[in-house]
Amino acid sequence: MRVGFGYDVHRFVKNRRLILGAVEISYNKGLAGHSDADVLLHAICDALLGAAGEGDIGKHFPDTSPEFKNISSLKLLRRVFLLLKDKGFAVNNVDSTIVAEEPRLAKYIPEMVDNITTVLEVEKGAVNVKATTSERLGFVGRIEGISAYAVATIISKS
Repeated sequence: MRVGFGYDVHRFVKNRRLILGAVEISYNKGLAGHSDADVLLHAICDALLGAAGEGDIGKHFPDTSPEFKNISSLKLLRRVFLLLKDKGFAVNNVDSTIVAEEPRLAKYIPEMVDNITTVLEVEKGAVNVKATTSERLGFVGRIEGISAYAVATIISKS
């Protein structure tokens, strides 16, 4: 079994949709980024890539490439999954945490889990998404952006 860790952060901007876990969240701001800026899926991609010894999301999907402009991060997660599969790995478990003072996310989490489990071809019990605040501390506490953390385990299929 191999373990990987991922982290991502994006700042809030006006006039952009807020996407987390490939779910559109009702909020008055979105996150800045080259892709859809889905911090949750970016952290999960990094955790999976790290577990496989494959670098990070920027190595595979550079923000200088027009190919990835406004792309759904669910497509990026799918590419990461296929890379792992080609290397002979299967996803064992993903545990993740979104850190956001606003908006409240609890009602969106089941759909996020559905999206992630479908792409990673695992059962719902193999993916966990949590949401918390930073107790009004730091950039998240000042409602300047959102961060996400993820840990993933993968196993060799051979």
